[in-house]
Amino acid sequence: MNADFPLPPPLDPAVAAPERRAGRANLRQLIELRWLAVVGQLATVLVVHVGLAIVLPWAEMLSLLGILVAFNLFSLWRNRLAQPVSQFELCIALLVDVGVLTGQLYLAGGSDNPFIYLYLLQVAVASVLLRPAYLMAVMLSAVTGFVLLTQWHRPLLLDPATPTTLSPNYLGGLLLCFLLNVGLLSVFIVRINRNLRQRDTELAELRQRAAEEIHIVRMGLLASGAAHELGTPLATLSVILGDWAHMAPFAGEPELREEIEEMQRQILRCKAIVTGILMSAGEMRGEAPGLTRLPAFIEGLAAAWRSAHPQAGLTLQCDGLPDVEIISDSALQQVIANLLDNAAEAAPGTPLTLVAACPDEDTLDVSVRDEGPGFTPEMLERFGNPYQSSKGQPGRGMGLFLSVNVARTLGGRLEARNRDEGGAAVTLTLPLAALLPRQSSTDVRSR
Repeated sequence: MNADFPLPPPLDPAVAAPERRAGRANLRQLIELRWLAVVGQLATVLVVHVGLAIVLPWAEMLSLLGILVAFNLFSLWRNRLAQPVSQFELCIALLVDVGVLTGQLYLAGGSDNPFIYLYLLQVAVASVLLRPAYLMAVMLSAVTGFVLLTQWHRPLLLDPATPTTLSPNYLGGLLLCFLLNVGLLSVFIVRINRNLRQRDTELAELRQRAAEEIHIVRMGLLASGAAHELGTPLATLSVILGDWAHMAPFAGEPELREEIEEMQRQILRCKAIVTGILMSAGEMRGEAPGLTRLPAFIEGLAAAWRSAHPQAGLTLQCDGLPDVEIISDSALQQVIANLLDNAAEAAPGTPLTLVAACPDEDTLDVSVRDEGPGFTPEMLERFGNPYQSSKGQPGRGMGLFLSVNVARTLGGRLEARNRDEGGAAVTLTLPLAALLPRQSSTDVRSR
């Protein structure tokens, strides 16, 4: 069953590590913001200390700025290394920023300093860059710094003659306002980021699906053209073999006559395959789709595959299927036949099992099981990708690719796994309503 499963191609470095690129870009953003913070803090200290003649411990504050500059130079060196930048490293960088800000505020009035709300900037940046666990660490450090600064700090003497202190009620309200801002800001930004990531994921899936559908349309046009071209040589071969069957040299030799009859049967089979391709491509739209019963549909599939593969042993398990009328979908027939072909090629000489069941009244599961070696992790990871096959032959791997897209078109899915008792299984899961005639589908939903 794993014969047509693709092997992973060499990964494109531009696609293989998006998180690595994001980590580097985020660290680069923090470095740029930190340079702005250094310039802004330096300008503020100079303006307040020199321009406004407010006494500040400028030597200690400039020392903290020196620590921030040294850490930023270290961050520049770190960003040039080949190793990816982890979330933990980004969290440490933001905690350093929070620590330096806390130190500057401690030296310049603590909670009395209006720049205390720069903590919100750290929380906002962390909400954008970090996962929730690391975000909580930054939020906790900011809130802890705020609370400590309300109790311990060097007073900021705007007027040395009349020192002022804030009342406890004011400080309590200030703390409550700060907590509300931190909580609401982080929740809002985290939710926006989650919505953006979900949108990007959905857009990527839509682009992938559109590319696959374009690919399938091209394949359908190619198959339809090839089927038209094959019609003439098959008809010619059929006429020639018919003439040979009535010629005396061949009619008198039983072995030759049997071989000619076998060739005629194979040509008829080729014609049936070509007809099926044309019907699937929409070349025979004048014919209404056939209707059948679900158990008969599954039994007919198994019987047709057994007759085409008499050397393979196939066991059918379809007890308990509802006796409902369905559309005899040629594409679905081809999907199941392709799964059986893959299983026979992957596990030659071992018994196969076709299991059809309805786990609930709205779902049909069709599973093909073998007793072969099973799937490798690489095969499971790249399940159903086009033009990638473990057989090492050009053009292989397309059957599963088409099967996955047929299942998706019908609203279902195709899944592969290794069985606990050995061997492999590929399960096609479909909504039963997708196979029912329109009136029957309405009746099922109404029930």
